[in-house]
Amino acid sequence: MEKIVVDTSIIIDGEITKLIESGNLKDCEIIVPVAVLDELQAQASQSKDYGFVGLEEIKKIRELAQKNNIAIRFEGERPSMEDIKLARHGRIDAIIKDIAKKNAATFYTADYVQALVAQAEGIKTNYSKPQVKILDLEFEKYFDKETMSVHLKEGTKPVAKRGKPGAFSLVELEDRILDKEYLESITTEILESSKVNQSGVIEISKSGALVVQFRDFRVVITHRPFSDSYEITITHPLVKLSLEQYNISEKLMKRLSESAEGILVAGAPGSGKSTLASSLADFYSRKGKIVKTFESPRDLQVDEKVTQYTHLDGSFENAADILLLVRPDYTIFDEVRRHHDFRVFSDLRLAGVGMVGVVHANAPLDAIQRFIGKVELGMIPHILDTVVFVKAGQISKVYELEFKVKVPTGMTEQDLARPVIEVRNFENHVLEYEIYTYGEENIVIPISKEVKSGGVEKLAESKIKETIRRFDPDAEIEILSNNSIRVRVDKDSIPSMIGRGGSTINELEKSLGVHIDVEPKTSSRGDGEWFDMSESGNNFIFEVDEDKSGMDADVYVKDKHLLSTRVGKRGRIIIAKRSSSGKRIINAVMSKDDIKIVVH
Repeated sequence: MEKIVVDTSIIIDGEITKLIESGNLKDCEIIVPVAVLDELQAQASQSKDYGFVGLEEIKKIRELAQKNNIAIRFEGERPSMEDIKLARHGRIDAIIKDIAKKNAATFYTADYVQALVAQAEGIKTNYSKPQVKILDLEFEKYFDKETMSVHLKEGTKPVAKRGKPGAFSLVELEDRILDKEYLESITTEILESSKVNQSGVIEISKSGALVVQFRDFRVVITHRPFSDSYEITITHPLVKLSLEQYNISEKLMKRLSESAEGILVAGAPGSGKSTLASSLADFYSRKGKIVKTFESPRDLQVDEKVTQYTHLDGSFENAADILLLVRPDYTIFDEVRRHHDFRVFSDLRLAGVGMVGVVHANAPLDAIQRFIGKVELGMIPHILDTVVFVKAGQISKVYELEFKVKVPTGMTEQDLARPVIEVRNFENHVLEYEIYTYGEENIVIPISKEVKSGGVEKLAESKIKETIRRFDPDAEIEILSNNSIRVRVDKDSIPSMIGRGGSTINELEKSLGVHIDVEPKTSSRGDGEWFDMSESGNNFIFEVDEDKSGMDADVYVKDKHLLSTRVGKRGRIIIAKRSSSGKRIINAVMSKDDIKIVVH
């Protein structure tokens, strides 16, 4: 009886099953090395597709062997830890070949290198060249000239996005429910075709997730434990545009050609950001520049002259070290999203490399704000000079960044001058935003078209109230004009707020950028509202006219403001005894101090 030894590759390919079913393999003994079983089990335990496929094939082989009177057995010892560590160097493969040699068996393999080594060792070998479908793969039937992406999910009907960026619709492709076996067959086709003709590359492989760049298709495969069911998402670029085909003004074209070196291409998902980035890569390449890309996955449609890089040892930081050695003029970074991506982008730009970054953002300013907190605020204008916002496949807005030392818009004192990042509309040079540090906070201020100077901005107003109420927690602040406020504080707080010779108030005016009028709180508040006071459990209850329900109320003790509140149902104001206000009311009652309520 002929003996045959099988390796992992021939099992995964399903070739042994085919040989038994066709009758070409009979009256023999199939020996499966234990090392093969262990290797498939390890892959399946890591949720890798090949492991599950291989184990299913062994199960089929056993069933077919029983029906066709073929003997099957497992032989060999389980690989040791040292064998597993040296698996990449051929240790497991050597164990399998040794079993074939020991049994004087024919070695069946679908691995060309394995076959060559076995033949060199004098082992009788049957090499099965994989029969792989290269053209007209199953998934390609779902695509036409208008299809942007295809979405295949277990238990649902296949759907696709058709149209163009900003104007697409979701359509059903077939009236049938997809099952896991069908999706797995599509995955196998893509992986095998990628391996045979080098048309695809695995960009990301993790437990439950696989990303393959197959020709100009980006294939994302997810399954358990990452996703709740098996799903394949395949995206395909519809068009490849040259920069000249965009509606770009002569002014912007000149900037991109001559001076822009820190460019952000921003937009929502599916807006056409990557298409524009590809156009910029080809544009700079045609101008005689050395252009490289940073991508994961590598799906930009660029000229052959442009080299596409991905992670090196799982990191763009490692790739950046190599990039600097090849001295590119421009690098297209698609997409900048993680914290270390922003750092790598910044480091390369500061090293003198022209950078084009692709960033997800719903508005042009959002792209700039994503850099705030990741790099020092003052470094942003040295890293970015141009922000291009893409919407529905077209350039909708362009910002330019300038760095100046000036008094921010809305402040008046020259002593308040500080570094300010001006964000201007590129086409008309109109100032739209200012970014600067105010206290310990980074402030982004929209600049009104009607008012360009003077004004207490809303963001600064809260800072003013916070500062003044350090002197009197119950200070009343009134905004008089764009650069003037009136402050009413308790009489006892006025000396500390004014300071010796007016020193404190002068410092406050300089730091806040406004003129401050200080007045004592007036004690004449009339007789206030009539009210009836009672106690209920842990609360004081003040009852005023029921018609006042829902109105605002201020409570005063000895003409000092205690709290502001709202009149509740049936004209009741409830104050907890354990609160700070409740404790002051207890003291007022004990001391027989005057309590007033003003409703407005």
